[in-house]
Amino acid sequence: MNAGPSAEYTWTDGQRRTVKIPAPQYVDYVMTWIQNVLNDETVFPTKSGSEFPPNFLISIRSIFKQLFRIFAHIYHGHYDKILHMSAEGHLNTLFAHFICFAREFDLLDKKELTPLIDFVVELEQSQRI
Repeated sequence: MNAGPSAEYTWTDGQRRTVKIPAPQYVDYVMTWIQNVLNDETVFPTKSGSEFPPNFLISIRSIFKQLFRIFAHIYHGHYDKILHMSAEGHLNTLFAHFICFAREFDLLDKKELTPLIDFVVELEQSQRI
């Protein structure tokens, strides 16, 4: 999966091999992985009095990194279709909220933003984030 010419995202399989896969498969793998993390009691405890693990922030940052990559792919590869459906307001609002939340809790590495940095700067300058 890619997010423009300078960002190629690969998946690490069960044997820790890096593999190139098409975007629909990448998104499916990411969503399945996130669901499994959310269902994992050792990462997201649901019992009263249970403690969050010491690596909780690392888990959340990994989730946010993968979600950002999906946003980047959508903007670079499918924005014309979003415009055709007149859905850009919804996508842009979702992305702005995502970025604000990520910044508030330091969930994304600045270098990860590279594929959409111009758009993020534009949102900042227009005071949308």
